[in-house]
Amino acid sequence: MPKAEISWKRLDDEGEKLQVYAQRIGGQWHFHRRRRRFDPWEADPQPPLEDWMELLDAVRRGVPRRRYPPDEIERVQSAIRERFPEVAFDP
Repeated sequence: MPKAEISWKRLDDEGEKLQVYAQRIGGQWHFHRRRRRFDPWEADPQPPLEDWMELLDAVRRGVPRRRYPPDEIERVQSAIRERFPEVAFDP
């Protein structure tokens, strides 16, 4: 998996498994999802807060491993604040 890609699995609203990955392109994160292994990936232009928080967690874990620069955490938090202003982050 390229350095700028993070993937995870979660359940959707109907309780079915969903594979999600986020890819950083030109400083912006783009989300994609699919239901099953051989289904095509679909772009997700409006990912839910749950996916953004999963991305933030993965970036936080990647910074000490030098996968991402430390300021990437602030960039992801800023993107979350733009889309979900009611979210508060731990200090």
